[in-house]
Amino acid sequence: MASSGKKKTTMAKRDRENRLRERRELKRARKDARKLAAQAPDPPMETELGERVVAPDGPPRADG
Repeated sequence: MASSGKKKTTMAKRDRENRLRERRELKRARKDARKLAAQAPDPPMETELGERVVAPDGPPRADG
């Protein structure tokens, strides 16, 4: 017997493809956000009283 012509995609396959497409889109958005965050300078931090916090020079030391 001859086939009915056009093959039909199952709903499960379409769902898998949609999930994959969404995951890739979210991954791309996270990657773009990381790139933007790396380009922007860190804003100065302030305490509850409005005092600026000065970042330490260099990595933290272990005294001991």
